[in-house]
Parts: sequence; C-alpha cells; structure tokens
Amino acid sequence: MKNIMFIAPPAAGKGTQAEMISDKYDIPRISIGDILRDISKEDSELGNYVLETLTNGQLVKDEIVYRLIEKRLQKNDCQQGFIIDGFPRNVDQAIQYDKILSKLHQKVGLVFLLKMDEKALIKRIIGRRICEDCNAVFNINESDRAPQMESICDCCGGHIYQRSDDNIEAFQTRYKTYLEKTEPIVKHYQKKGVLYQIDGNRSIDLVFHDIDSIIKGSEKK
Repeated sequence: MKNIMFIAPPAAGKGTQAEMISDKYDIPRISIGDILRDISKEDSELGNYVLETLTNGQLVKDEIVYRLIEKRLQKNDCQQGFIIDGFPRNVDQAIQYDKILSKLHQKVGLVFLLKMDEKALIKRIIGRRICEDCNAVFNINESDRAPQMESICDCCGGHIYQRSDDNIEAFQTRYKTYLEKTEPIVKHYQKKGVLYQIDGNRSIDLVFHDIDSIIKGSEKK
C-alpha cells in the first residue's frame, strides 16, 4: 500500500511530482480542491453552500472537508494507496487527518517535504505558464520546461497563459502563509518518523528519482 503526502511551498512542483507518482503506480491523486469544485456543481444544500463559499473566496468549514475526505478514502481505488493533495494545511487538520486514517485502518504512509530556495521559487512562479486547453504546465525560465513555441502548448497546440496570481506579490503572500501555517506540520510528521526531505532545486526527473527510490525502499521493509 502506498499512501503519500507532499508538503511544499507554492511553485515547488508538488503537483507535477504527484501526477508522475500517480501515473507510475496507478494510484489516485486526491485533490481537495477538485473534490470541493465537484461538490459545488451539485444541486443540493451542501453543493450550494460550497459554491457560495468558494465564490466568495472563503474557506469551507473543516468539518465538511473532513467528511468529504473520509468518504473519498473509502472508495475502492484508494485500497492500494493514494496521494493526498492540498491537505492538511495546518497542524489541527493534520491531527484530524490522523484520526480519519486510523478510523479507516489506514496509515499516513510517506510524507515528502520539497525544499526550495525562495529566490528559486520566485523565478519559477513568474515563469510558469499553463495551457488553457489541457492544463499542461511550462516554465519560460527553465530550459527543460519551456515551450518550443512561444504561447503554444507542446502537448495539444492550445494557447498557454500566465495565471493572474503568478506574480511576486501574490507569491510572497502565499509563501508567508505557508511558513506560518503549513511548515509546522513538518514537525508533526517528523515525530512520526515518516517525513523525507527532498531537494526541489533540481530538475523534475532528479526530484522524481529520489522520491521513487524512497517509495521502492519502503516497499522492501
């Protein structure tokens, strides 16, 4: 069983690594954001609440998030492992997540902390470009991730664009929040002996190699 979590500052590449792990080991990537967006499309009391909350830029109540996560983890595709994405975001949520896993007779598994220099993160964030059709991610500041043609997606030929929040000001706000709220989770998982630090300043392939090696090593124990 492969249960995996990533802890990383904005633009560190955890989404890319999660997709690569998901593809290789055929385990689902569970995105809390995706779950909430799907719920918001439902014509129900819960769906209307989530839609209104997300539209107003507010946070959905933790109790609802916990319930949705527990329901998702009970599905058959999670029985051989999963990747949790976008959760937990603070220590209280981490503690509650532990309780959910215990209730479902699951383990936290492997927690990967992607470490990157702030300057490198800024360079990456302002260079990031996304395809509006297939959501492929590129970076004009990194030779191995830059599109072959400016503004054109290598994967589908669609138009690539820069997200409105991919700027220095927005990054600094998100980075500060990460340091204050998310980084304390590191200590929580260090105490459990499940945390692995990965140097994220290198290429995607090298980062993936380190992560994959740890996963393979854990299977032999």
